[in-house]
Amino acid sequence: MKKGKNDKKPMVSSIPGLRKSIDKIDDEILELISKRLLCVKEIGEIKKEKGDPVLDISREKTIMDRLLSKNRGELDNKSLQYIFKEIIAASRELQSPQRITYLGPEATFTHMAAMSHFGRSAYYVPRSNIRDIFGEVEKGACHYGVVPVENSIEGSINYTLDLFFESELKICAEIYQAISHDLLSVTGELDSIKVIYSHPHVFPQCRKWLRKYLPEVKLEECSSTAQAARKAAGDRDSAAIAGREAAHMYNLQVVASKIEDVGRNITRFLVIGTDKVHRTGKDKTSIMFATPHVPGALYQVLKPIAESDINMVKLESRPTKHENWSYFFFVDIEGHIEDKIIVEAVSKLKEICLYLKVLGSYIMTQEGFNRGIES
Repeated sequence: MKKGKNDKKPMVSSIPGLRKSIDKIDDEILELISKRLLCVKEIGEIKKEKGDPVLDISREKTIMDRLLSKNRGELDNKSLQYIFKEIIAASRELQSPQRITYLGPEATFTHMAAMSHFGRSAYYVPRSNIRDIFGEVEKGACHYGVVPVENSIEGSINYTLDLFFESELKICAEIYQAISHDLLSVTGELDSIKVIYSHPHVFPQCRKWLRKYLPEVKLEECSSTAQAARKAAGDRDSAAIAGREAAHMYNLQVVASKIEDVGRNITRFLVIGTDKVHRTGKDKTSIMFATPHVPGALYQVLKPIAESDINMVKLESRPTKHENWSYFFFVDIEGHIEDKIIVEAVSKLKEICLYLKVLGSYIMTQEGFNRGIES
């Protein structure tokens, strides 16, 4: 059978030719990034003259939302966010180097949460306890701090909540970090493991897997999963239960991944600082207050919130430690302190409460939005 004109095989481009095109595109991308950074540098000078902070979370959200809405190409949204988070982080560093303090050491889940929010270009300062993180930001040694405040399995980190009573720092952002535990070792072999290191909270979260595969292995507690990974890196007969980032940082191999008993384990982290975050239309406000020690006091305080049709996302109580059976309450509500409805509700609360402090308004993440729907 004779082939017609339209039966020809399509022209296949050569690899060298395609690579030449890629090189040209890479050159153009590099030039455009340089142009972007020049604009950023000028903005930084204007911010410096006006005394405005370098980090503008609402502006960064606007940039990301616009890019995601325009993404119609081959790049998935997760990859797009990762790339532009790093570009934005480099832009911030050009304006003014950012020092971020977090609950260390390196490769902890708090470190991972901080890097997911600020990018890898920032300068990170590990601290061994949450009080020191508050202190570093309060004295201006660091621009922001990242602290854990709540876990979907273990509940609230009460010490973080207590420190807000003493501190004038504000909540600038929230970060939801999925917590997944991997078994890591130097050899990557299950049979060689004689001892496993990890944080005391981690072992119960992996109990079923450990009973099934390593019932006779000794479990040794460490101050953090990162310290566990560091110890395992120096002992070929040991392993650590830690996050995947620790494997890269301490040159360990993954023996088994996702060994936790409950798959959906998420920790909420807060970014603390002195900045005021402007409204975006999708915000959350955190408040702490103390009520009079009389029957029905909490009901009277929450009544203005309910009557204003404001969605309350979270309610938590903590002892004041100054008087027996006296409590502080922490409330997260949808909306920004600049919103008229929130201003009016908070004003009514102040008339009833013995003590009230607005801890900050900040962008509500998608995870926080989903939680608000469920509440």
